[in-house]
Amino acid sequence: MSRLPRFQEHLKTGFTAEAVSAAYFRAYAERAEKAGKTNLAARWRDLAAEKDRLAAIQLEAAGKVHDEVTALRAALAEEKYENDVLYPRMMRDVDDQTAEVFRQVVAAQQEQAAVLEQLQDDLQSAAGDI
Repeated sequence: MSRLPRFQEHLKTGFTAEAVSAAYFRAYAERAEKAGKTNLAARWRDLAAEKDRLAAIQLEAAGKVHDEVTALRAALAEEKYENDVLYPRMMRDVDDQTAEVFRQVVAAQQEQAAVLEQLQDDLQSAAGDI
């Protein structure tokens, strides 16, 4: 049984559904772009942007959008968990081809973590917008 209040559980479920749909739509857009169907790709991207907007509304309603410092701290913690725990655990349970996909994801996420760390440093040393 979830420890979250029901409304937050539903907002989390709705957020996840919209975010996953947006990712699918962006993947469909990439496939359409590679096939030379730029108009179709643009329409998929527009739909993905709308799904992102709907996901953000639910995230905000759930009280999960925080100030910059808290957001960066949470993002770095999430990247660390994914890189150090989640993906290595999954890599042990899959075939070599899938493990290679996860290794590529971890490599990209390590770069993202470095960007987040730099962003955190920049934010701490800035008096205003960075």
